[in-house]
Amino acid sequence: MPTSIGMTSSEITLRGVHKWYGRYHALDDINLSIAPREKVVICGPSGSGKSTLIRCVNRLEAHESGHIAVGGIEVGEDERKVDAVRRDVGMVFQQFNLFPHLTILENCVLAPMWVKNMPRRQATEIAMHYLSRVRIPEQAHKYPGQLSGGQQQRVAIARALCMNPKVMLFDEPTSALDPEMVKEVLDTMVALANEGMTMVCVTHEMGFARQVADRVIFMDRGRIVEEGEPEAFFARPRTDRANLFLSQLLH
Repeated sequence: MPTSIGMTSSEITLRGVHKWYGRYHALDDINLSIAPREKVVICGPSGSGKSTLIRCVNRLEAHESGHIAVGGIEVGEDERKVDAVRRDVGMVFQQFNLFPHLTILENCVLAPMWVKNMPRRQATEIAMHYLSRVRIPEQAHKYPGQLSGGQQQRVAIARALCMNPKVMLFDEPTSALDPEMVKEVLDTMVALANEGMTMVCVTHEMGFARQVADRVIFMDRGRIVEEGEPEAFFARPRTDRANLFLSQLLH
């Protein structure tokens, strides 16, 4: 059975986490706790370590030192623990990563059937429920290539929700979309946030951050430079680096 390392008061905890790519120090002494039902937005310039951080949470990237735990289960080299964490953590990427040869419904039922040994009928009911939640149930029998980018990203969100995760991770989910498709995906994410889902979102959509986030974390050069409530962060950034970033992003 997965064991705890005493971090159960937080849904996600990182302590002294370091990650290198060769000589490049991608994550430099990251310390972060995220409470159940908290919505956290991570922002910062390209190459600051944002995506690497959330990819380390479910072991898509391996950290070299420090501790990461999700729901009290340490994420490390023990594959059983990693599998246990991944069952509770959904992730939505920049690209949709849908199987092009499967229908939308088949994309959604695959993981519940294979990972949770769920009967097809039950998996189908759950998939249709979440496709309805993201407002595209009528697309269930189409293939990904027949959908718009915004619709495909909503399918990716529904697919992750079919595993009934406790946490959702979003890695710049709107960055590959045309501007007119961004709102439909953000609206779906806002609805999830309003229902109390624990969320960590890497994004440059500052309007979304203002509306949804309980906390904004600003990263630069692999470190957490500043964090705080959205109102304070956007109105009164404490560091020159965050102020420069916001001035360039917002203007």
